[in-house]
Amino acid sequence: MKIGMNMLLWTDYVTLDQVSIFETLKDSGFDGVEIPIGEGTETHYKAIGNQLAQLQLGVTCVTSLTAQANIASLNPEVRQKGLDRLKWAIDRAYALNAEVLCGPIHSAFAHFEGRPPLEEEKKWSAEMLYLAGDYAQKAKVILAPEALNRFECYLINTASDLKQLLATINHPFVGGIYDTHHGNIEEKSHADAITLLGKDLKHVHISGSDRGTPGKGQIDWDDVFLGLKKVNYQGWLTIEAFSTVIPRFANAINVWRNYSPTEEIYKEGLKLIRSKWNDIK
Repeated sequence: MKIGMNMLLWTDYVTLDQVSIFETLKDSGFDGVEIPIGEGTETHYKAIGNQLAQLQLGVTCVTSLTAQANIASLNPEVRQKGLDRLKWAIDRAYALNAEVLCGPIHSAFAHFEGRPPLEEEKKWSAEMLYLAGDYAQKAKVILAPEALNRFECYLINTASDLKQLLATINHPFVGGIYDTHHGNIEEKSHADAITLLGKDLKHVHISGSDRGTPGKGQIDWDDVFLGLKKVNYQGWLTIEAFSTVIPRFANAINVWRNYSPTEEIYKEGLKLIRSKWNDIK
């Protein structure tokens, strides 16, 4: 088990200007960081990856798709653009030497059609993710699509939805991520949802019910860690929390206020993970 911190708390475009943040997280006891990939060249991410390697910090990545590049689109040209975008992100994850590329990569983030998902949309998403998995396998990067709550996505909302998608894809380099914020909205039980994903679970976001400090909200953390222990989870536990520090990102995810002090989020979140991991048997 490794503990990471998502850089989206500080920025949606990581540069070497954030080296001091990397150093602070390393000194605080984190094993790695999660880098958002939305823009930038492979050379840019290679330099960041080299810096993280010097600090002996591991790397995971997060990205998303848009309505104009959506692998679940009714339009085959848009689906192809979505696949191209995933390959673009995989190239940058490879440059970072990242282990995992996660996020709502099964369909467009915050895009709705005013109806429930079609079986064809799920089929197209699975077909494209299989092709992306082949590309990711060459880069040795695990793809981890994420179930999002109903207010941010209509295609994949629950662990059950995600499990079915992964069964259709059936690719060794495509697994799933469980996010406690989304699970808190959509699932009856964190432990049951995590147990359902089982061996398909390749990444975890430790996120508060309000996207603030883990442990200060309403999430049943005993239930979360019971599930993780039950499936013998051995991957990353990465804190994901948001703020208003980047207006364009905050507006995109409907964040209108700061939920917790930055230092409290990563320090208390780290304490929570360590204590629950050790206490829950």
